[in-house]
Amino acid sequence: MRSVIVAVLLATAIAGCGHKDAAATKTAQHPAGRKLPPANAVFDYQIGGAYPPATAARIIDRDRGDAPVRGRYNICYVNAFQTQPEENGWWVKHHRDLLLRRNGKYVEDPGWPGERILDSSTAPKRSAIAAIDRSWFHGCADKGFQAIEPDNLDSWSRSKGLLTKMDNVALARLLVAAAHSDRLAIAQKNTAELAGQRIGFDFAIAEECAAYAECGVYINAYGGRVYEIEYTDNPTSYFRKACTDHGARISILLRDRDVVARGKPGYHNETC
Repeated sequence: MRSVIVAVLLATAIAGCGHKDAAATKTAQHPAGRKLPPANAVFDYQIGGAYPPATAARIIDRDRGDAPVRGRYNICYVNAFQTQPEENGWWVKHHRDLLLRRNGKYVEDPGWPGERILDSSTAPKRSAIAAIDRSWFHGCADKGFQAIEPDNLDSWSRSKGLLTKMDNVALARLLVAAAHSDRLAIAQKNTAELAGQRIGFDFAIAEECAAYAECGVYINAYGGRVYEIEYTDNPTSYFRKACTDHGARISILLRDRDVVARGKPGYHNETC
């Protein structure tokens, strides 16, 4: 789920991909001044480690601790609804009250050990979380990123019943306002059931939407600005079928689950 999530470099694998339509990939300018990512453009997901992108990659997604790439559309990854394990000490020291707890124990994402779920259950806590995330959004904007990828929108589903979907929707609306105030676009990350709601997201990053038969939901909501990532630990038939079904409409990437940097063991990057 973390690093997770969405497209990557495209080195040699890109050579075999089809041409993207120039009109479809033209970058849009939002009336409020923020730029939207180019539709149906090659997307490079680098949250597992930054590396020089392939020439064909027009959209680069990197962790907020990394620098954007000059001349590309850059998305800044922020784990907005959960913690990064290496930052847990900071959260405990400064914002212990914002960490979700049950019976005195921190509630963690079972799929990503060490990622503690943030407590979005009350308006004051949501405001406090949004203020922290906004400071990170500011940092992304100052570095030159054009958009934000706020991860783990669906954290309520891993909260052991302590959070609700509407708790996270309320927090998401605060994050959208924070990003837009910095003239940053912001993505809906996964959570297809929220695609039809008026939260204010500008585009979607959809992991495994072919595997879960959800891609059409995102396309209906965001058109060509859906950036799909399928993973190599699932049958590759999902990726192949996605390419056949809607590869001409949106960007589709096949990545290794840990989205490691090019040159690292397990690296995989393939587009259609």
